[in-house]
Amino acid sequence: MAELDAAIHSPARLKLMTMLTAVSEAEFSTLRDRLDVSDSVLSKHVAALSDVGYVTSRKGVHLQRRTTWISLTAVGRKALSAHVAALRELIAGVE
Repeated sequence: MAELDAAIHSPARLKLMTMLTAVSEAEFSTLRDRLDVSDSVLSKHVAALSDVGYVTSRKGVHLQRRTTWISLTAVGRKALSAHVAALRELIAGVE
C-alpha cells in the first residue's frame, strides 16, 4: 500500500496544495481567505510545505501594496499526486 505524506496530510495543507494545482501562483491573502485561516496559520502551513520543497513563495508589490505569492513546485505536484493515489488506494475497499 502507498504511504500517505505526513507533510500534506493535514486538511488545510491538502486544500492549499489542491488549490495551487489550478494556478501558476496565488496571492497569500487569497489563499488565506479561501482556507478561512489566519495569516499566522497559513504562514505556518506554507513554511512547512516550503521546508520539504513542495511550495515556493515570492514577495512583490501589487496594486501599491506588498504581497506574497505562493506556487506549487514540480516536487510538490508529484508529492500531491502520490498522496492522492494513496488516499484512493486506502478508500478503494470502503463500501
